[in-house]
Amino acid sequence: MTHAEQLANFIQQHPNLVVLTGAGISTDSGIPAYRDKEGNWMHTAPVQHKEYMSNHYARQRFWARSLIGWPLIRDAEPGDAHDALTELEKLGYIKLLITQNVDRLHQRSGSLNVIDLHGRSDRVKCMNCQHDFDRLPLHELSAKINPQFQIQKATARPDGDAELETEAFKDFKVPDCEYCGGILKPDVVYFGDNVPKESVFKGLNALEQADALLTVGTSLMVYSGFRFCKRAHEWGKPICSVNIGVTRADPILDLKLDAPIKETLTGAVKILRKVT
Repeated sequence: MTHAEQLANFIQQHPNLVVLTGAGISTDSGIPAYRDKEGNWMHTAPVQHKEYMSNHYARQRFWARSLIGWPLIRDAEPGDAHDALTELEKLGYIKLLITQNVDRLHQRSGSLNVIDLHGRSDRVKCMNCQHDFDRLPLHELSAKINPQFQIQKATARPDGDAELETEAFKDFKVPDCEYCGGILKPDVVYFGDNVPKESVFKGLNALEQADALLTVGTSLMVYSGFRFCKRAHEWGKPICSVNIGVTRADPILDLKLDAPIKETLTGAVKILRKVT
């Protein structure tokens, strides 16, 4: 039996799903993953919330590097794997999709019932007055007020940051909130910050009523995503993982499909179209 057939069977047996996705589903859209197939970091550690808020240089470095890194997310297009999940929702199999990604590609593909667990990179929020802004004008403003900062070649990261170190960061001008002069931060949950409780509660409530949990393209090494597997296991909900490499949930999975994500999802959808 192929991986696609195994997944299609799992979905048929558990037709009311909560789906949890990670960076692996967006790699075909050109956005790199955080970890390799062994679950190890492929980049330097992401910016920490405490460091970002307390250290002006950390903010200079982030906004300078985002001139390189964020356009990769801004310009990315949904891939076949995103489209497959959108179709599964239309076919009635997906109750709720929880994504750990900040790229909004699920929504752009057409998925309607989505929780952005870690926020969204296309919005920026003031940490003082809580005003939120479209990121594009701020991105353009950053480039305009820093004409001395020459865009350099660097490896982009899945959070809109980039792999780059340069002395030029110390002269970078960081935009402040136009309303109160407060610190602006992408509306993304940084490491060391907390996932909004309402997102967690909404996800758990849906999971409690679902038949099973399907995880796609995630190693589940971060607890904010793994908690859903842990709770599903406690509640006796079957768990299926489609991912290349190890996951933190391997010991509690009911079905582990160590397989290419796009081919497995699109193949399963083709099968399910015929029986729906």
